[in-house]
Amino acid sequence: MELLDSFLTFLSVEKGLSKNTLASYESDLRRFGAYLDENSIALPGAAAGDIIDFIDLLRGRSYALSSICRYISSIKAFYKYLMIERLRGDDPAETIQVPKKWERIPKALSFDDISALLDTRRTGRTVMRDSAMVELLYASGLRASELIAIRVGDINSDAGFIRVLGKGEKERVVPVNGRAIGKIRRYVEEERPRILGKRQSEYLFVTASGRPMTRQRFWQTISSAGRQVGIELHPHTIRHCFATHLLEGGADLRSVQKMLGHSDIATTQIYTKVTSDRIKKVFKKYHPRA
Repeated sequence: MELLDSFLTFLSVEKGLSKNTLASYESDLRRFGAYLDENSIALPGAAAGDIIDFIDLLRGRSYALSSICRYISSIKAFYKYLMIERLRGDDPAETIQVPKKWERIPKALSFDDISALLDTRRTGRTVMRDSAMVELLYASGLRASELIAIRVGDINSDAGFIRVLGKGEKERVVPVNGRAIGKIRRYVEEERPRILGKRQSEYLFVTASGRPMTRQRFWQTISSAGRQVGIELHPHTIRHCFATHLLEGGADLRSVQKMLGHSDIATTQIYTKVTSDRIKKVFKKYHPRA
């Protein structure tokens, strides 16, 4: 699709979007285009009803709310581009609203579950690396994509912080506790040289090929760590735990927002809902008149 290619080029040049984000746009629009083709409709000529029918199809197939939101955002951006380029005189996606993501409350593990996860002894060739990654994830609340992109020079061990490049290429500084720093130091001194062999890499967490770990490989690492303690786990769960446990401990919302790298504090406010629900459960369980 030449039109789709020109749209992706526009996003890359004018908006400066990352390759991963561009790939998501392309995947979403190709899937939508395939749906339209089945109904003999060209992608540039879709009507509002066609978009609504497609979204209903995704809902009927039990797509996650986050995935549906992403599809809608991709479609809205595409037709807005057609308007900018005067390739359409109307915007069929203009009135279609993106569902509120934060109506869906994230799951957070208890502190005991997190402690069991971090304290469990592991075995294997990369046990120090994997343990350091899990520890750092909980200590800093990083996204998985941010974690695997960390370079050796991003860690300031003495000061106890890490420099992170987040969404939209925005840089932030996140504090890291001594336990995580200790595990990272041990990994860097003992295991990382063995993994790399004669290879060189600027990335902190590396694989036997000398390259940074992929998101898929890290997902497998986290899932495996969770299974060892009987927990179904993925990287974002630990990020949720980081935020929820901070707020439960008395941290203010603005500080948590900065550490998570949220541009909008409304995104961070979902965690206040999580902590409120937990308080209610405790009240109902332990108050004699609840």
